Formats: sequence, structure tokens, C-alpha cells
Amino acid sequence: MTTLSGTPTLTVRPRLRTVVAGFVAAVALLVGLVGPATAVTQASAESQFRAAGIGWTSSGGCTNRNVSTCTSFEGIRQATIDGGITLHRASGCGLTITGGTETGHASGTYSHWNGYKLDFSRTTCLTSWIHNTYTYIGLRGDGAPQYRAASGNVYADEGSHWDVTYYTCGC
Repeated sequence: MTTLSGTPTLTVRPRLRTVVAGFVAAVALLVGLVGPATAVTQASAESQFRAAGIGWTSSGGCTNRNVSTCTSFEGIRQATIDGGITLHRASGCGLTITGGTETGHASGTYSHWNGYKLDFSRTTCLTSWIHNTYTYIGLRGDGAPQYRAASGNVYADEGSHWDVTYYTCGC
């Protein structure tokens, strides 16, 4: 755009819209509103686990995220679901989830509540797979032995179950 004198002028509005749109997209990615790390619903998670042949159990017989005896998937990350499915397929072990996003677990960025973790029943098959496939990395602060997969995911043996932190969708 030019003035009558032939001097160019700036067109601010289209450029401003572009800058604002870029900023909004960047913020959305940072807070996890879009992309593969987004949280999914209980129904979607159940459907995906069921289709993959992965079971789950709840000592309270419920899925309410705010009750510690429930096993909830509400707010779980898609990458965590994919990680559980990858573990099942790679190991060939039957898996039963005993803990998801329900309250009652330790807090933190990479927590159950934030959708990064799943607890699996401790079976001979799963324990053997983890011991023979992943690298022992020492004891966690609470004394649980930990193993790291090549993907970076961490498996902690909490005695009655495996506590798995999924940083990626690989097992």
C-alpha cells in the first residue's frame, strides 16, 4: 500500500493477525491443547485399551478420578495409552492396569494425575520382560528398583505392581 506521495506504508492489521495466530498456536502446543500429548476421555481410553486386549481393575469398582480406590483414565495422555499398548504388543504379556489418573498417587509434573503414568499388575511375564529388556538405573527415592527403556520411559517395581512413567509412546 502506498500514499499519494508514493511513500510505502505498513499494513498492520493482517500482520498483527498473523502474529496473534502464531502466538495462540504456540501457547496451545505448550500447554498441551493440541497434538499427541493431549488428554483423552475415560470412554476413549477404555475403548483403546479394550481393543488392544489390555484389561483393568479397580479395588473400588469405579472410574471416578477423585476417588483413590477407583481406576480412572480421565485426563490420561494419548502417548501414555499408546505406550501401554506398545508394551503389551512388544512383551507379549497379558497386562492389567491397576492405577491410572485417579487421586491418591504422588504428585508432580510426570504424575498419574497429569496422565503420564499407569500401574500394571506384577506378573512373571511382565517382570521378566522388564528385567531382560530394559536397563537397571538404580533405586527411586522410595526404594523402588527402576528400569529405563530405550524410549526413556521408566518402570519402577513397587512390589505389588509396576509403576510406569510414559514420556513417549514407545515402551
